[in-house]
Amino acid sequence: MWRIAPVLINREVGIVMQLMKDGGSKQWSLYALVFIGTLAMIAFEGCEKTGGEGGGEGESVSTATLKAPPPPPPAYADKHMPEGWWSDPDIIEQGRQLFIGAENIDVNCAACHGKNGKPVKKGARDFRQTERMQLFSDSQWFWRISEGVKGTKMPAWKKKLKSEEDTWKIISYERTFSGLKDKGWDVARAAWVPLDELGKPVAETEAAPADSEAIPAEEGAVPVSDPVEGDAPASEDAPVQSES
Repeated sequence: MWRIAPVLINREVGIVMQLMKDGGSKQWSLYALVFIGTLAMIAFEGCEKTGGEGGGEGESVSTATLKAPPPPPPAYADKHMPEGWWSDPDIIEQGRQLFIGAENIDVNCAACHGKNGKPVKKGARDFRQTERMQLFSDSQWFWRISEGVKGTKMPAWKKKLKSEEDTWKIISYERTFSGLKDKGWDVARAAWVPLDELGKPVAETEAAPADSEAIPAEEGAVPVSDPVEGDAPASEDAPVQSES
């Protein structure tokens, strides 16, 4: 609607100007001006909603257009939620206190993301969007909070949070706004799974082939489990969009 508003506005302005020139009634002229004002408001609202990175308030999510975030750099790749914290109500409550700024006066996630997960500032990540949030591993989430998101308004928080544990507490709470509330990140599966499945052995269908079935490696090949240092990308999101 807002894309055609400028055309309609220009047309109506022309009509009003012609009416005034021809001595048209003041009542009709006023009516036309009100109509123009309404169209202008629609155009403005549309422009507001189309800005930002995606995932902010007022923006729908299409799974077809979602892109996986970049993996964390080596320094963060092996950082994971402490065992048992996804389901610990005390940890989640401590995370809530940090999130709303009640625990640390220098940290108030709710100032942008809203106390109920609904963003109050344009471009802030909407934690209620399960389709988007499930693309993030716990390591990626931790990295982005710690270092900020390049090209966005999301700052680095690692110097203001008192410990890494505080970052994990915030993550444990933030994920409760979405469909991940009853899930946790399973490192072995590299996926979000129900809390009662966390830490359980990977099913046989998901497990690696037995030694007798394994494909022999070529002589001198580097095992997949031993990545060469620097292979993992350390860059962040592409230029300016909004915070993730």
